[in-house]
Amino acid sequence: METRDCPIGVFDSGVGGIGTLAALIRELPRERFIYYGDMLHAPYGTRTTGEVRELVSRVVDELEKDGIKALVIACNTATGAAAAMLRAEKEYPVIGMEPALKPAEEAWKGGKILVMATPLTLKQDKFLSLMERFGAHAVPLPCPGLMELVEREDGEGARKYLEELFSRWPAEQVDAVVLGCTHYVFLRPMIRDMLPERILITDGNAGTARQLRRVLAGRGILRTDGEGSTELRTSGDERKLRPVMERLLRRAAEIAANPEGQRAGTGT
Repeated sequence: METRDCPIGVFDSGVGGIGTLAALIRELPRERFIYYGDMLHAPYGTRTTGEVRELVSRVVDELEKDGIKALVIACNTATGAAAAMLRAEKEYPVIGMEPALKPAEEAWKGGKILVMATPLTLKQDKFLSLMERFGAHAVPLPCPGLMELVEREDGEGARKYLEELFSRWPAEQVDAVVLGCTHYVFLRPMIRDMLPERILITDGNAGTARQLRRVLAGRGILRTDGEGSTELRTSGDERKLRPVMERLLRRAAEIAANPEGQRAGTGT
């Protein structure tokens, strides 16, 4: 098979990266994608860096059996833990995620920028470096347990969680909210309803998709004809989880098509 026709591997600890996948499909409709959700070992965000690296290596080994031409780490936590390691090991391009803090800082008008992320993401060197560059007005908000609510599709639980989280920050003091975990993108409509329209909400999905296009084109492996395809896999119970993943992909496609004023961050 010609390299440009080989699939692109996309993975996350669970279903959150399906939001990233939807943005990739929207940007690159002729590509072949294999999505792997490591639900059996989720969440990554409360594990150690060493544990995350070990889990990531297992997932990548599975995806490489299909001869992937590129890898997208659709998880901020896994990117911080393992992207540098994978780039040193692999010949194919590895695209990661980072919280879309830069566009939020560029839109700063005097208030705080709230960065929602998993506890591990906020501790990682990658995030600390991002804060040094663009975090002058940012407030990191660790959100343990929120990713699990998304995984369970517990909308009422997520609403209560977010109401408590935002109650600590009067809206007049906030300029932007950064969704620093791919799972949180599924909560974007709910968060939008809770906050005044003037408050910017950012995530990195669209920017990551554009970065993948640039990298594939730069290497001459961008697929420019033929029909695209998407395969959904999981380390969990496929019979139970596949319908959930398919439903969330449809929902993510709707969010990607109507991001409600999103200013996307960049892939790395």
